[in-house]
This record gives sequence, C-alpha cells and structure tokens, in this order.
Amino acid sequence: MAYADTPIEMCQQRDSKDMHTRARRGEAMDFTGMDDPYEPPRQPATTLTTVDHSPEENAKAIVEFLEKRGFLISS
Repeated sequence: MAYADTPIEMCQQRDSKDMHTRARRGEAMDFTGMDDPYEPPRQPATTLTTVDHSPEENAKAIVEFLEKRGFLISS
C-alpha cells in the first residue's frame, strides 16, 4: 500500500469541494481527520510526500516502485 503523506492543512488548502469546511459545520459526518480519527499506515510499502514532491515526481516514484517489484517492465 502506498501512503500519501500530506498534512491536514495541505489537504484543507487543496479541498476543491470545501468538504473540510462542511465537516467543521457538522454537515459531513465521519470525515477522516476531522471527527473520525486518522491513523497513518504502520508499514506502508512506499511513502509519497506530497508537500516536498511534485505530482510528476510522485508518479515516477510509483512507477519505480512497481518496476522494482516486477509489476511493470521498464522500457
């Protein structure tokens, strides 16, 4: 399992549907990280950092991860 390590503040900034605001108002129940606890995976197969790396860098990391494990054949 890949873990996308993103702070809650960044998730709120990127929230195009304003779900975090709705959750704070009580309009969205069981919202992870707000009224439903979030627990990061204990041993993720790989971790992607979304603050320090671009989407392209993270995509490359996923491809490399899959290639190393034999799920993709590099070209």
